[in-house]
Amino acid sequence: MNKKHIVVVGLGGVGGYFGFKINQANEASGKYKISFVARGETYENVKENGLVLLSPEHPNDRTHPDAVEQNISDIQDPDLVLICVKEYDLENVCRQLKEVINTHTVLLPMMNGADIYDRIRKIVPGHVVLPTCIYVASHIKERGTVEHKGKAGKMIVGRDPRHFSGDVEWIIDVLRESNIDFDFKDNSLTDIWTKFFFIASFGMVTAKHNSSIGTVCTDEEQKNEASEIMKEIKRIADKKEIHLQDDIIGATFEKAAAFPFETPTSLQLDIHSGKKDNELELFAGAILQYGAELGIRTPFTQKIYSEIKLR
Repeated sequence: MNKKHIVVVGLGGVGGYFGFKINQANEASGKYKISFVARGETYENVKENGLVLLSPEHPNDRTHPDAVEQNISDIQDPDLVLICVKEYDLENVCRQLKEVINTHTVLLPMMNGADIYDRIRKIVPGHVVLPTCIYVASHIKERGTVEHKGKAGKMIVGRDPRHFSGDVEWIIDVLRESNIDFDFKDNSLTDIWTKFFFIASFGMVTAKHNSSIGTVCTDEEQKNEASEIMKEIKRIADKKEIHLQDDIIGATFEKAAAFPFETPTSLQLDIHSGKKDNELELFAGAILQYGAELGIRTPFTQKIYSEIKLR
């Protein structure tokens, strides 16, 4: 019997961390075939030296997959693809994957955003896609080396709402065997939208003001802006029948208040470093798009989106 083929596309902070754990467990068991897809210097370094993870969890910090590919087009017969690219590369990667996946291939997107599942569906309509929410503090230290700090990374994975009975038991086994902290749920959309509430509202307000998570919690103007964005997201979630807790706005501020006061957000850092690609469309773009599709007004998000674009 052929081994199941697991492919990790993108070896940044998320793909590097979870790809490392899956591959290191497999180096011991040999149960699956594992391929990594990476570009440029990352490809060269991982092909030559393996993938390095600097983490309190892993004293043995180097792992070598069965194959390292530079192009998605070189992948053959994948059973599971972990999509670990930046969200602004998602459509491009999905179009390339469409050429190499089979009817049975399962896609597991490893990025946080309310519209990721829908965006994949538009390009790859027939496959099983597992909506996922990621929590991990990891980043690229240098190409081919990922640094992880803090608690173990966690995944919340849900069944595909359109292919509810898809065969995913073996994927649950992969995560368990890899010592990944995960919850598998029939419906993960509540978790995805709960996280989106926080990252979208705080991301946009901190990016507009170049402030911190603590400032948004304490400055009256910024707190009001974040609250208004959350109200718009809540109206969209209600219309989509995604069930969030009743006091989601208060709970989100409570969660934010637990962070160190000066904590920045990734959108704020990207906008103020002048980075060309950033998560503005992932956050504001998704709210505006859903608002337009569902006939829900989103003037606050539109205002802050426009102000950030003018920077």
